Amino acid sequence: MDHRKTHSPSGYGKPPWVFRGSALYQLHLVKAETARAFIPKEFRLVEAFGYTLGGFFLANYDDSPAGKFDELVVIAGTVWNPPTSCAWAARVLVNSDEACIHGQKDIGLPSQVAKFSKTVRAIAKTSETKTSGFLNMVGMFSLDGPKNSMDVQVSEMKGMEEMNICNINFSAPASELESSGWMGPLVKLSLPSFSGRTKYNRHLLKYSCQIECRVRAVAPAKVLGPPPPAVDVDEERSCRELRKKKRSLSVSVLLSKPILALQFNRLEMKVEAPTTVCKR
Repeated sequence: MDHRKTHSPSGYGKPPWVFRGSALYQLHLVKAETARAFIPKEFRLVEAFGYTLGGFFLANYDDSPAGKFDELVVIAGTVWNPPTSCAWAARVLVNSDEACIHGQKDIGLPSQVAKFSKTVRAIAKTSETKTSGFLNMVGMFSLDGPKNSMDVQVSEMKGMEEMNICNINFSAPASELESSGWMGPLVKLSLPSFSGRTKYNRHLLKYSCQIECRVRAVAPAKVLGPPPPAVDVDEERSCRELRKKKRSLSVSVLLSKPILALQFNRLEMKVEAPTTVCKR
């Protein structure tokens, strides 16, 4: 496939677009049949035993071209792009109109405006096992130190209508500088992704997020979501019911089995303008 650069129609300015804050990156085993509902037919899904690698990226940005905002990226699965693989986003929820428009038009993402309601409560110190003690010592895991339990309720907004998507519960440091010290090693990584094929951007696009942050493994977040609505064959013909089904499948991705959770602290993410993918 060939790649051609696209131009930004939004007010974000020239790329790379820089986002700073913190995030929780959680990987899930997602059913291949669920992921295929989002991925273009020309792509081959990376799968084994009926599952692909998906999950979510929950971020809180303190500084970005759109100012402060929250973001939940639901990752449907992984597609093969020789010699490597790329993620495909099923849904992107943000509590910023400007960030939503940027995602839709500049990046070709299925972005929607959402409401993020957060509740924080202190939790008691958890006893340390030998394994967690060693991982904490090298900065890759932490069970001690002051912790908060964070509940993030995410609801998609359509005008005045509010639709519950999920509730994500996870433990977070009481402050950026924990009493336990180190927040993990400094890591640089690249997260390549495909996007596009939406009503806002019909092109097939490829982009990459260049990330530099402190990383440590944490206990997976607990995700709760509404039960899937009943959608019969006749209803699937209407655009509204198809949108409802896609939303329901996005929730299914969030409710799938978690296998790894990584906490990104002091995150700096640079996003270059996507390139248009042209089939040879």
